Amino acid sequence: MSATRPLALVTGASSGIGLELAKQFAQHGYDLVVNAEDATIEIAAQDLATAGVDVRAVRADLRTDDGVAELYAAVTATGRPLDAAALNAGVGQGGAFLDNDLAAEFAIIDLNIRSTVHLAKRVLRDMAARDAGKVLITSSIASTMPGTFQAVYNASKSFLQSFAEALQNELKDTGITITSLMPGPTETEFFHRADMDDTRIGQASKDDPAKVAKQGFEALMKGEDRVVAASVSTKAQEAVGKVLPDKAKAAMHRRMAEPGSGDN
Repeated sequence: MSATRPLALVTGASSGIGLELAKQFAQHGYDLVVNAEDATIEIAAQDLATAGVDVRAVRADLRTDDGVAELYAAVTATGRPLDAAALNAGVGQGGAFLDNDLAAEFAIIDLNIRSTVHLAKRVLRDMAARDAGKVLITSSIASTMPGTFQAVYNASKSFLQSFAEALQNELKDTGITITSLMPGPTETEFFHRADMDDTRIGQASKDDPAKVAKQGFEALMKGEDRVVAASVSTKAQEAVGKVLPDKAKAAMHRRMAEPGSGDN
């Protein structure tokens, strides 16, 4: 890897918003360490390298401590400081909480929350030693409302939003910035993987992940606290969420995410 280019880490980088974030870093001259649990991360890394930067792919399951340790070891093995990190890996699950498999709910907690906290602890301590660095945490517009029929997923994003905001205050007098990326429904494999194809939100039009990533990257580079991306409708959803009571937001989410709602 080139010692003259900045270095960035992107998790969940084999597809969707994560891949588009990695493209943004590559297009702006960052060498990359990219991660996902599936084999397509190797293909993504080859595509990213066509931008003329060095890319190291790490296939590891961040739901496990060993997976996080493997990824962090790959970053430190570069022998270079990490200038930016996009902690983006996440998973969801639709359906009624009482019906869902407990292992699937724990997978959400382990990936969305536990791995983010684990990586942030390691990455931010290194950045603090240099008093420099930028971290992007992918939250969601879902963090602003109770997630009826996505109970654990929305709760995990609420955790990440609160976590990011707390770190922003803790680190406000340092050279480190924390940016929260809050996408709305985005055109990725998320809803299919979450078994939500038959829901109203699963069938609705969605934001372009490239636009979401571009807005997230630009906010990160500016050191902004957060960015709601990408469309006007997502920003309107956030505005409405600020005035609606939680019970109303839970009812609204039910209409979007209840199984079979897309057929009505």
